[in-house]
Order: sequence, then structure tokens, then C-alpha cells
Amino acid sequence: MMQHPSKKISRREFLRLAGLATAGSALAACGVNLPLSRPETKGTVQLVYQDWRTEWFPPMAQEMLGQFNADNPNIQVFYTPDPEPFEEKMASDFASGTAPDVLAGCCDFFPAWANAGYLLDLRPYVEADLDQETIADWSAAQYKALFTEDGMQFALPKYHGGLALYYNKDMFDAAGVDYPDGNWDHEDYLEALKRLTIREGDGTKVWGGMFDVSWDRIQVHVNEWGGHFVNPDDHTRCEMAAQPAREAMEWLRDRIWKDHVLATALDVESLETRQAFINQKIATVEDGSWALKDILEGADFRIGVAPFPSGPVRKATLATIDGFAINAETRHPDEAWELLKFLISKDYGRAMARANFLQPARASLVGDWVGYIRQQYPNTAKEVDIAAFADGHVKGYAVTGEAFKNMIGVGAIAEQAWDQIFTLGKAPVSDMIEVCRKIEAVQQTSTGLPDYCDCEEKV
Repeated sequence: MMQHPSKKISRREFLRLAGLATAGSALAACGVNLPLSRPETKGTVQLVYQDWRTEWFPPMAQEMLGQFNADNPNIQVFYTPDPEPFEEKMASDFASGTAPDVLAGCCDFFPAWANAGYLLDLRPYVEADLDQETIADWSAAQYKALFTEDGMQFALPKYHGGLALYYNKDMFDAAGVDYPDGNWDHEDYLEALKRLTIREGDGTKVWGGMFDVSWDRIQVHVNEWGGHFVNPDDHTRCEMAAQPAREAMEWLRDRIWKDHVLATALDVESLETRQAFINQKIATVEDGSWALKDILEGADFRIGVAPFPSGPVRKATLATIDGFAINAETRHPDEAWELLKFLISKDYGRAMARANFLQPARASLVGDWVGYIRQQYPNTAKEVDIAAFADGHVKGYAVTGEAFKNMIGVGAIAEQAWDQIFTLGKAPVSDMIEVCRKIEAVQQTSTGLPDYCDCEEKV
């Protein structure tokens, strides 16, 4: 029977009716080989799982889904890569009913999807079918970040990207500076930055360090000073101009423009921070486990990694909020839950860790992850404290990116100010007072989803 022309055809219906022929052709260029769909027979459920399209991910996912399909003959799962442009296309897919059954997400748009009603509340499934040992294996901060303000649980952790301090051991040895460890605070950090910075004539040959002028990288310092970007009890209130936040940002600004020991993007000719470290323009860099493979492959010096230095009030480090979720409109929520349980399993976590050194969301897999890295890089990784990336996870001091109730345009407001404060050095930190005023005004004037979304109701 023909489909009525006015009725929307979901992606899963399309895959079933069209046999994935079109999708398979489109994905061939991405290295994704999907089997042709068979008509859904009685007792067989078809699901679409969408995730990263980066080169290494699809082959790994296809191999693992083959295992899942074999173990679950009543469920047939098809993998499809994230569309491009991702955020804009997903907003459209959700609104039109063509989003996948199971998907991965992160950042500010993830809770926005949940608040808009696009993601299934997982609490009933978690309470009935997930053991406490698994929940305790995840970072408490990351797990909590996958709930909305009103208590809806919209995702479960995919991986845990931790922030740490990379350092050049050769430069530390040449400067006679002790290697950093878990006891380092910001005073130790500052002393090392000064001693590691090398002046040459009227310029600087090597800077002591560098950080990304971005939301979460600045927020971690603010948290260590005891402050916040967002009021924990009211996500419409801005605390970027409160005293702890301003003191943390003053510390960072002074290291760039007073002491000249932290480099700006302009100082390193706009190189990515990890590349500036690889090129030995900086002696240390604040970066995450996601940069580890590039650094191990690119650096021709001895690499060190240490837990993030402690602040004057507390210790903090970043945890990503990447997770797996279920479409609220899936026709097969129970089967989607079975797939989700597979995606959060130790087997899938190990597969991601082996394929591209993705730091596991589960603390019990950290040893395996470290082993995979040392096996592939027996020389360069031999003396690297890889487990330092998981220190905040294991010891419970990790934090996640803070988000306002409405993030539309908020990032741009903050970044424009930070460019003037940190990168160009033309504005004082007190400008964050005006930033907060603008951000709080945004909370009163918009509804929460991106401007490109034509629906009624993102970090």
C-alpha cells in the first residue's frame, strides 16, 4: 500500500521500505557499509543507531553491532553517521520525526534536546534494569550532568574526557624544574611557568604554558577558586562577575599580560594548543585525553602528564558530558534500551578505547585503556602517567561544563569578552559584569533551542 503523501516518513521507516539502498550509497564515501534492510518480520525489530562519523568510529561501530545483532536475533540495528551540519540537521530531524532511535550527543545541545521533549526519560529503565555497580563505575559529575533540572534522565555516559597538564620533560630538566604531580597548586604552577619561559632578545622563544580561551577551560579555573559561571540553584543567574570567578580570571590574565608566561593564540601564530606543544613553542599545555594520540605521535621529546593543578579553594578538572540517548518517539523503546545497555557495556567501552584511545566512561576500564596506549606506543608512552587523566574521575573531583537554562548566543557573548580580556589584553576582567547582564537578559527573552530551529521551544 502506498504511503499517503502528506504523512512524514521516519528514517527507520525509510530504511525498512527502501532497503537502505540510498543510505548505503551515501555512506559508502564515509567508509560505512550497511547491509540491505530486510522487511521487518514478526518478532524482528529494526533500530537506527546514529553516532560519530569521524574516520575511525564507523568501522568499530559496525563490528560491534555485528556482535549485538548476532546475540539479539530479534533486533536488527543499522548504524548511520551524524549528519552535517550536525546541530542544525538534528534540530530539523527531531522536529520532522526523522531522528534515529538511539543516538549520541554532548555539550549544551544535549540537555536542550531533552528539555524540548526529544529524548526519552531513562529513569524507569535505569531503576528497573541497571545495577548500582555500573552506576558507581561512572563519574558522579558526568552522571549527574545527564539529568535535566527537573530530574529527567536523558542519557547515560559514553566516554569520559579528562583535562590534565601535559609537560615537556626535556624542558623541565633543562630549567631544573621538578616535574608536576598531584600535589601541585597554582603557586607551584606559576613558579614553574616563570622558570620555563625563555626570552630571546625583545621577544619570547618559549612560553611556560597555554590554555584554550574557551568556556570549559576557563570554568575549571573558576571552579578551583570556589566560583561558578552559573548559579547552581538558579540556572538563569550568572556568576561570572562574582568575586571568585573574577579572581580566577585575573590570575589567568596576569599570567598572559603581566608575567608573559602564558601564550595567546596570536603568540603561537594561531596554532591549536596541542600543536603549539608538539612544536615546542610552549613547555606545558592544559589539554585533555582527547589530544593524547596526536601528542604521542607528533612530539619528538619526552612527554609528561600530571593531574590538573589545585586551586586556592578546591581541586577540579573537566569531565565531558558525551552520552547515549533514546529518541522519545522511537516505536521500540524496550529494544532501544537493550541496545543502549550494549553501548554502555564494558565491551563497547573497550572497543572505543582500542580503536582511538577514547578514555572510558567506566573507571574499571581505565587500566585496560592505559594498556592499549602503552602497547601501541611502547617507547613514547612508557613514562607517561596516562592514568592522570582519570584522577578526577576516580577521586571524585571532576566537574562538567556549566550551562544556563537558555544558551542561545551566550557562548558568543562570553567569547567576545574573553578575546578582549585574554587574547588581546585590551579589556579588564571587570567587563564580565556587563557580560552577566547580557546573559541574564537572554534568559528572559528566548525559549531555549537554537535560532536555526523552527520548532517551538543546546552548551
